[in-house]
Amino acid sequence: MQNTVLKRNEILSVLRTHKKVLMERFGVAELAIFGSFARDEAENGSDLDILVRFNGRSTFKGYFGTQFYIEDLLGVEVDLVTDTSLRSELRPYIEQELVRV
Repeated sequence: MQNTVLKRNEILSVLRTHKKVLMERFGVAELAIFGSFARDEAENGSDLDILVRFNGRSTFKGYFGTQFYIEDLLGVEVDLVTDTSLRSELRPYIEQELVRV
């Protein structure tokens, strides 16, 4: 994976550029980053936390296709969380730091 740590704005720029592909190919409706990259506190080895909402139900192809596509784009490990699988006790904390793509 990547040796230099990407900044939040770099990640958002790349994801915004590829959002249409993610929507058409994998059924992504919305993307947002959270965690250390969203706070610009990521270090080498940090994974990128992404909250995703799909059009309709999440499929194997949609979920893993999105994860692997973004990992290949950015060169960082992605922890993809679907909106429907987000635990209710964590939701308020994650929503506080969401940065929408």
